[in-house]
Amino acid sequence: MKKGVHPDYVECEIACACGSKVVTRGVQSHVHVDICSACHPFYTGKQKLVDTAGRIEKFNLRFAKTEAKKQTAKAGS
Repeated sequence: MKKGVHPDYVECEIACACGSKVVTRGVQSHVHVDICSACHPFYTGKQKLVDTAGRIEKFNLRFAKTEAKKQTAKAGS
């Protein structure tokens, strides 16, 4: 391997906006992140699914109509 090409591998402190800090190793000595696994809504279980367009209701309405057509077709045969 060539000398002087690769960066130094040093101890790295990763700091989150929530105050959580993790010490690991990396090519930078300090990294600041906005969100981490300690404060991310997906990992903390506080994630809320919002259906703003009403897509689920529209799908259920369409599905109910097709199921009703199938049932009337079976009863008519």
